Amino acid sequence: MDVSQTIWRKSSYSNDTGHCVEVATNLPGIVAIRDSKNPDGPVLVLSRAEWSAFLASVRDGAV
Repeated sequence: MDVSQTIWRKSSYSNDTGHCVEVATNLPGIVAIRDSKNPDGPVLVLSRAEWSAFLASVRDGAV
């Protein structure tokens, strides 16, 4: 999957230590996630449904 056109963003809760993830939601049908410390490393790609389920789990305290 080509993620070269992604627009990455960090959480507003992240700090200057660089220990956070970046998320890109500008690609059709998917959400891309990467480690901000390793921007050239692997990218996790989720469907929008998978991303929504993950966020719901976080909100419910399951993760």
